[in-house]
Amino acid sequence: MINENFLKLSGAYLFSEIAQKVKAYKAEAPRADIISLGIGDVTQPLCPAVIEALHKATDEMAVAASFRGYGPERGYDFLREAIVEHDFRARGIDIDADEVFVSDGAKSDTGNFQELLSKDVRIAVTDPVYPVYVDSNMMAGREIVYLPCTAENGFVPQAPLLSPQGGKNTSPLGENGKGLVIYLCYPNNPTGTTLTREQLKVWVDYALNNNALIFYDAAYEAYIQSEDVPHSIYEIPGAKECAVEFHSYSKTAGFTGIRCGYTVVPKGVKSERVKSEKSGLLETISLNSLWNRRQSTKFNGTSYLSQRAAEAIYTPEGKTQVKATIAYYMENARLMREVLTDMGFTVYGGVDAPYLWVRTPNGMKSWEFFDWMLRSAHVVCTPGVGFGSAGEGYVRLTAFGTHENTKEALRRVNDKL
Repeated sequence: MINENFLKLSGAYLFSEIAQKVKAYKAEAPRADIISLGIGDVTQPLCPAVIEALHKATDEMAVAASFRGYGPERGYDFLREAIVEHDFRARGIDIDADEVFVSDGAKSDTGNFQELLSKDVRIAVTDPVYPVYVDSNMMAGREIVYLPCTAENGFVPQAPLLSPQGGKNTSPLGENGKGLVIYLCYPNNPTGTTLTREQLKVWVDYALNNNALIFYDAAYEAYIQSEDVPHSIYEIPGAKECAVEFHSYSKTAGFTGIRCGYTVVPKGVKSERVKSEKSGLLETISLNSLWNRRQSTKFNGTSYLSQRAAEAIYTPEGKTQVKATIAYYMENARLMREVLTDMGFTVYGGVDAPYLWVRTPNGMKSWEFFDWMLRSAHVVCTPGVGFGSAGEGYVRLTAFGTHENTKEALRRVNDKL
């Protein structure tokens, strides 16, 4: 017998469906020069510091004295210590190296971490949402609650707090958050919007007061330009008792083909189990130790080459080079935002994130506009409805193309309007 929950998933993963549609159109129009502003893969090569580190690590693997086999499941000390020093202590955040787990990317960990939790846990996600959060929990048969993020509420999920006047709580989360896991991704994929420190503090306080757990996806924090936008949820007091944070080098340093990221599981984040059915006594268990047990069983560690490559982005040369690549993509985002706005589109995001959330014109549905873009301008976008019902009437564009392709795509769309 199969896991019936898999049959509840949509027929195809969103980006696979887009790829199939593009492939079908290429068969119809083989001479069409198609430019993708859709899937979030990068185009710029790895920076020189990373390449140098990869070559050096490769040479080490060719010598018996420096050859590396299986690595530690948490990751090598050299990378975890660099992460702690540069990503956290430099921002005044006290994180220990044994709270950092190196992985093959944030997508894997955001999908896998739910394995530690009871199937009865409720899952809250923003709508629109990165599909992995939903699909991985649907596979486990969990209840999913959607928190609409729309232009009307500034794309900010509303915590279920009673109004100052003591009005009725109408939140889909109910009266309290016990047994609740909340996925937050900021800067957001797909909308490209952000939360201020004060807005994020609302959610941390809610989690602390209601015994809820936050999964915080910070995959795009390196793109933040605004001072009041936190790079880590641990900038908020109390977050180390209620939040697990996920990071990725995929978009930060172009590691989509190298595969490396990390997850922070503070030792203060704990869950409960019923120790005695008869007495109802509860026992608290550290998620740090559980995640370590899970990783040591199901994951043999990120490759030594990938971890040496990741370490290199924290060198002075690496920091400068990575910053330049991010600036390259953010110039694309600035240009897209400016030109699309001049064309008459309503555009969100693209300021602190490499994503732009664009309202479709004339009330067109998301997939309808996708087809128009592909067939008329030979440009690929991502239909917003693929990220949830609140995404209907929008498309996501990414800034990860080359300058030349980005400018050409904008010219084509303008010509066809």
